[in-house]
Amino acid sequence: MSQHEKDDDQETSGVSRRGFLKGMGGGLLGTAAVGPGLLGAEAVAAAAGPPTMSGPQRITLNINGGQQQIEIEPRTTLLEALRDRLDLTGSKEVCDRGQCGACTVLIDGKAMLACMTLAADVGAREVTTVEGVAQGGQLSDLQEAFVAQDGLMCGFCTPGFVMAAEALLRTNSSPTAAEIRTSVSGNLCRCGTYPKVFEAIDVAAKKRRG
Repeated sequence: MSQHEKDDDQETSGVSRRGFLKGMGGGLLGTAAVGPGLLGAEAVAAAAGPPTMSGPQRITLNINGGQQQIEIEPRTTLLEALRDRLDLTGSKEVCDRGQCGACTVLIDGKAMLACMTLAADVGAREVTTVEGVAQGGQLSDLQEAFVAQDGLMCGFCTPGFVMAAEALLRTNSSPTAAEIRTSVSGNLCRCGTYPKVFEAIDVAAKKRRG
């Protein structure tokens, strides 16, 4: 059958290729014409999302019991603010994607990942880093236990383990072995020092109980 005959067939059935394409063109034009007048300004604003900050912002952070004013870009993470702006390098940048736990800090006493937290979102909440656990230049009982039990090797993961364990012991001074393991389950140690880490936390817990 020739192309002309095919076109004739389509036209006889009531749907021609030319008519179909014309119809589609009209539909697209009609869709493109739908704008604020039909959807409403509120719908368009909602589709665009909330307004975003741009340019450096000055914020105040409550770090280890003291207030620190810094100027940051809105995308700056808490980890970057601590290490690059405040020279608090105890929190380690390892995976930078919330998988290893080396950057763990306490925010209002709860273990949080600094690499996954925007500094601008912290607000007035109390941030405690591994530097803030020691008091008066003396290691805390938990830090001393890590040293005594040889709970560290290369040391990159150690601050994160200490902070995760600190969060546990602040709310539970008599943790079971299972609770100790669960508390640091988000922290990875490439050296495989897990048994010594668990021992250190248990020793510190017993010391806190007196």
